[in-house]
Amino acid sequence: MPELPEVEKATGVVRTVAVGKRIERVETVEDDIVFSGVTHEEFAKEITGRRVANTGRYGKCFYLELDGEGRMPVLHFGMTGMLQVKGELATYYRETPKSANTDWPPKRFMKFILHLVDDVTGEVAELAFLDARRLGRIRLCASPLTEPPISELGFDPILCMPIYEDFEPSVLKRTCPIKALLLDQSFSAGVGNWVAALHHQTGEICRFAVSVNADDSKFPDHWLFQHRWGKGKNKEHSLKLPNGEPATIKWVTVGGRTSAYVAELQVMLGGAPDVKKRPTQKKRKAKGKHKAETDDDESDLTPLSESESESAVATKRKRPLRGKPYISASGYTRETAIQAAEGNSSDDKAHLGYADYPFAAQNATIKSTQAYDYKL
Repeated sequence: MPELPEVEKATGVVRTVAVGKRIERVETVEDDIVFSGVTHEEFAKEITGRRVANTGRYGKCFYLELDGEGRMPVLHFGMTGMLQVKGELATYYRETPKSANTDWPPKRFMKFILHLVDDVTGEVAELAFLDARRLGRIRLCASPLTEPPISELGFDPILCMPIYEDFEPSVLKRTCPIKALLLDQSFSAGVGNWVAALHHQTGEICRFAVSVNADDSKFPDHWLFQHRWGKGKNKEHSLKLPNGEPATIKWVTVGGRTSAYVAELQVMLGGAPDVKKRPTQKKRKAKGKHKAETDDDESDLTPLSESESESAVATKRKRPLRGKPYISASGYTRETAIQAAEGNSSDDKAHLGYADYPFAAQNATIKSTQAYDYKL
């Protein structure tokens, strides 16, 4: 799943391509899952003719500030959402597949295309939002910083990391595993070890990832991230501890996500937890369940096969999508972030936005595959 650094990178792409340009025309494809709380026609009509004044990000979401009256587009990538600029490759999260190309308009998974023009220079650009598995969300909000779900979100490690004196008690009063706490968007927005060290590293890791524009090839070799997709039985790991002894990397599922840890350094006090093994793929198929949409999936961003592609744009589905809605704690406000947004320059405000956790809809279908083209 694209997390804070990848979303920050995408926000930078939008800032470079779109800011200062007018949305001359919008193409959309009807999708009553990805377009949330607004139809694709309403989305196109409400933003057409307005100029992109700025962009913002908060947690895993980013938005466009438009001039004139009307709401602002607020976007969440989900697991497989991405942007593509005409003439360039899409912004893949994990790695760019060999089949990637610059075909335009994108042949698969397009949800909308913005046709942008600079009224002063005449420069034009086109920007598309793609989503293969339809777990992303496209919304319109009048005031992203003050509307739900922003009021239900926690701190952003880049924008408003709490000081240690506030962070420590908020962690110690919880009884859930620390990884599960960090993944809870009502606690921390955008994060995907322990009290003092955790407070420092959470902000430091996010800042470094953003500083290298989410290029994982520049991440330090000692980061466990380098082994995130290497948990197979035949994988060899040559890590060593500072004293020269070998380091054993193990994996455990916490909060529904895979965590890697060095067994020699991180010892479970009081014995290992009673963790139930996940059912095998064969058992899951026997029960007729869809593949779980988690980041444990080794091929989350692998392009779908032709058969999967066809089913993604079919007018009817043989089986309904099944999923459990994400329920987050409510009542958490971030007044400091809103105050910062109101007091900062436009450049600083470009880094402020809002985020929420996407949820899978049940019994959902795409009613139409015809693109909707709206212009003034």
